[in-house]
Amino acid sequence: MLARSNRLTRGVDYRQVVRRGTRCGGPRLITSVLHGAEDRAPRFGFIISKQVGTAVVRNTVRRRLKAVCAEFIDMVPEGTDVVIRALPASAEADFSSLRTDVERCLRRVLVGSARA
Repeated sequence: MLARSNRLTRGVDYRQVVRRGTRCGGPRLITSVLHGAEDRAPRFGFIISKQVGTAVVRNTVRRRLKAVCAEFIDMVPEGTDVVIRALPASAEADFSSLRTDVERCLRRVLVGSARA
């Protein structure tokens, strides 16, 4: 589970990451990553709309994504914000496929930013 210090909680922060961040998409998720210069723990936020499914399905997807992000928290540099938008296909996805999608996007975005 993600600690409070590792979660995005304000709408302003979500909007900033989605609008200014680097995006990586897939069939089940769209991941936006924004690197900051602040000295703080990386933060994660999740957007799961009603198109994904009922409240039970949305909460299941959110819990799975939180668990996946907790695994990769050491991989993300300090001061970085990550927003993951779940697409409707994520409702049928199991934990391992969500994990693969998140890992692929984080590696792609973080390696790309290290080269720049």
